[in-house]
Amino acid sequence: MDIDHPVNRSQRQTADSERLAHWLREHGRAVRGYVRSMIPRDDVVDDLVQDVFRRALEAGQRYQEVGRARAYLLRIADRLAIDFVRRAAREVNWDHTQWSQLETSKAENNPSSEASRRELREQLVAALAVLTEEQRRVLLLRYYGDMQFSEIAEVVGCPLNTALSHCRRGLQALREILGNKTT
Repeated sequence: MDIDHPVNRSQRQTADSERLAHWLREHGRAVRGYVRSMIPRDDVVDDLVQDVFRRALEAGQRYQEVGRARAYLLRIADRLAIDFVRRAAREVNWDHTQWSQLETSKAENNPSSEASRRELREQLVAALAVLTEEQRRVLLLRYYGDMQFSEIAEVVGCPLNTALSHCRRGLQALREILGNKTT
């Protein structure tokens, strides 16, 4: 049977739709949160997130479920976000009002602690702005993507030990900065 036969095309479209629905359900918040952490502009974030899933589906024939889908999607998201920042040729503005709308992959729905979370989020945003871009990327991929360091190293394009070093130094800097704010 021919690959472009209407029956095969219909089966492929159904499989793609099912894969997309699964990816959006399981990984959509993490992808959006990561992109938003890199580019705090809603209009750009929406376009880039849509582009992540479009590109992932277009590569559907080449994609093999050998790794974790979240790592695959975040790798695409990271490249698109970095390309956008480079094209914009300006420093990303880490505005706390935009970060306060940040969606996390493990969102808490407890209204009684909203004020406390907002204050902590603002402190974290300010602390993250102090980190180097590499430290910030590694920490965000670890947090949003729940990725292994070998996967993070591949996404960031550095050796494993360098990714580990960025994480360690970034966490040390966050501890120092946030520790000073609480005292």
